[in-house]
Amino acid sequence: MRNIPYDGYQGPRLPKDVQLRRVQRVVQEELTQLQRETLLAFYFQEMTITQIAQERGVNKSTVCRTLHRAEQKLRKYLKY
Repeated sequence: MRNIPYDGYQGPRLPKDVQLRRVQRVVQEELTQLQRETLLAFYFQEMTITQIAQERGVNKSTVCRTLHRAEQKLRKYLKY
C-alpha cells in the first residue's frame, strides 16, 4: 500500500451557516454548563488552562479533563 497524502475532507460540505447552527445547538443542548464555560473560555476568550484553573480554584488537570470531554461530545454530535 502506498502512502497517499491526505489533504483533509474532500467530500461535500454543509454551508457555513448550517455548520454554525449545528455547533451552537450542540454547545447549548449537549454540553454541561461547566463544559460550555470551559470551552468558551479556552477557545473564544483565549484564556489558558492555567488561567481557567486559577479562576475556578481547581487543578489544571480538572480543566484539561473538562475541556477534553467537551471536545469529545462536540465531535460525537457533529459527525454526519
